[in-house]
Amino acid sequence: MLDAPQLQGCWPSAGNVGSGGAAFSRVPTNKRRVWRTIGSLHMTVMLSWTWWVLWALFIALTLLPLSNKTVWWVRGADFPRTQFVTLGLALLATLPLLFDTEHGLTWALLAATALAVGYQAWWILPYTRLFPQEVKNADGGAEDDRFTLLSVNVLMTNRRTEALLRIVRAERPDVLVTLETNREWERALAALEADYPHQLKCPLENLYGMHLYSRLPLEDSKIQFLVEEDKPSMHTLVVLRSGRRVCLHCLHPAPPSPTENETSRERDAELVMVGRSVAGARYPVVVSGDLNDVAWSATTRLFRKVSGLLDPRVGRGMYNTFHAEHWFCRWPVDHFFHSDHFALVRLKRLPQCGSDHFPVMIELACEPQAEHEQEGLEADADDHHEAQEKQAKEAVSEHAVHRPGEGR
Repeated sequence: MLDAPQLQGCWPSAGNVGSGGAAFSRVPTNKRRVWRTIGSLHMTVMLSWTWWVLWALFIALTLLPLSNKTVWWVRGADFPRTQFVTLGLALLATLPLLFDTEHGLTWALLAATALAVGYQAWWILPYTRLFPQEVKNADGGAEDDRFTLLSVNVLMTNRRTEALLRIVRAERPDVLVTLETNREWERALAALEADYPHQLKCPLENLYGMHLYSRLPLEDSKIQFLVEEDKPSMHTLVVLRSGRRVCLHCLHPAPPSPTENETSRERDAELVMVGRSVAGARYPVVVSGDLNDVAWSATTRLFRKVSGLLDPRVGRGMYNTFHAEHWFCRWPVDHFFHSDHFALVRLKRLPQCGSDHFPVMIELACEPQAEHEQEGLEADADDHHEAQEKQAKEAVSEHAVHRPGEGR
């Protein structure tokens, strides 16, 4: 061992730093080897501790959602499953480099990490091309039985109104749904009213305003506040060019977060009450909006089960819409769900318009034969019981949801 004075003498003095390390090169070889060994050990220890911290975080955040707690910091772990898979794979790749592979603990760590990666991947797998498509591609059919729907959370404080107007004029959707729109946005969107004569307007200054503009006639429309008194939803019949009617529900429940609702109870209740309401509806159904929940969450899956609606992203991709500014942190929170009356013509994410959300647009074709060729998730008794519990906690019922064209 080298004593402290000897070790201290191995470092180049301040005056020699600029000489390209010449001072260090004059240190005896055995002393340089000692310092390199110490530096290598120090780096290995630091990397090992970093690995352990990341592993503990990965496992904790994998297990956290299993608690079924509705508090925001638990439900938030539903979102970054793609990022968790990436982290887990990185941990698996580096584990053999940092730990002795002949030790039993290393293999136990390897198995636990692989299991956690597989569990996280199970949730997001349906939103990759490795999974069968849930919604069939349209065969063609009559153009008059098709319609396009563009949905966008504009971000109320966003002032780039012209960017959205350009997108709408370029894409020419039949129906435009805007979220977070206030009076200022309403004035800007007035430029579209000549082309979109049928409208529903609910401007609010609380980030939950909502507007609907349609080229197609609307019938039996209603704006409701289903769970929270300041969070609107829109329910209407859209009359296609063929005369066929489609029931459209537009939602934007509040997320669980430290700045809004502390739990997901309000959001979950709104989703399941609408889901239960549209089950068995008289008309073909489309549910659209920023649900402040990811496509693969347990709550969204429950909504799909109790509603019987299909998700056109399954087997096609995630179509991440939020956050538009951060490529490494994006999730699918803007949704289209529809009944099995429809086949998919196209689904695409549109260019950014200054918001923290990307606009997203879908074109659907109403094909009567499609309902015999498509099926989504099925609800069992436990699912129905869970949905009833979520509604009961907020004292709401599916019967309160307006079902256009059905006298309710």
